[in-house]
Amino acid sequence: MKCPLCLVSGRNTEVCGADKRRYYLCENCSLIFADPRHRLSTAQEKARYEMLRNSIDDDGYVNFLNNVINPMLPYLHSEMRGLDYGCGPGPTLSRLVSQQGIVCEDYDPFFANRTLQPPYDFVFSTECLEHFHNPDTEIQRICDLLKTGGLLGIMTERWTTLEAFASWHYTQDHTHVSFYHADTFDFMCGRFGLTLLWQDESRVVILQRTD
Repeated sequence: MKCPLCLVSGRNTEVCGADKRRYYLCENCSLIFADPRHRLSTAQEKARYEMLRNSIDDDGYVNFLNNVINPMLPYLHSEMRGLDYGCGPGPTLSRLVSQQGIVCEDYDPFFANRTLQPPYDFVFSTECLEHFHNPDTEIQRICDLLKTGGLLGIMTERWTTLEAFASWHYTQDHTHVSFYHADTFDFMCGRFGLTLLWQDESRVVILQRTD
């Protein structure tokens, strides 16, 4: 089994999640990934996302997105142009950023699959990385959208211990297939030419493209 992030084979250990899927921990980059045989079909995955009712009128969702927007704002200004990568069926983050006088476009492979115009000054990817089947390819694509010095704001809940992972609610959503540890982000910085600027205790990471 090859790790879908670092692409190393033979260094994966089977671990338990909170459901019946098989999971593997990569000893090289600390990614935990679901066995590809348990993936939903594209149609099933899209149907799950279509059930979401997120919008700018939902105060709870707005407060949730502000967890990544607020720590990013000190790095942003009105001359910048950004992207919400993985905006879902109810684009909201771009509208919140636009209220700050900063241009932010939307992209989603299912709901806003449009031609992009890089390079961008910043990219947000909220609750998106856990859905990546091929994180090496998909994270590289996001980084390629950024100009050198550009900012990447990520939200994805990080796993902490294998004991906690075994009962973790995050694994019970079968659209979630890739799970990141703090050590995984250290690996990603080296692999993709990124520098860690800020992180909270559980899910928000702000990175800068430095290559």
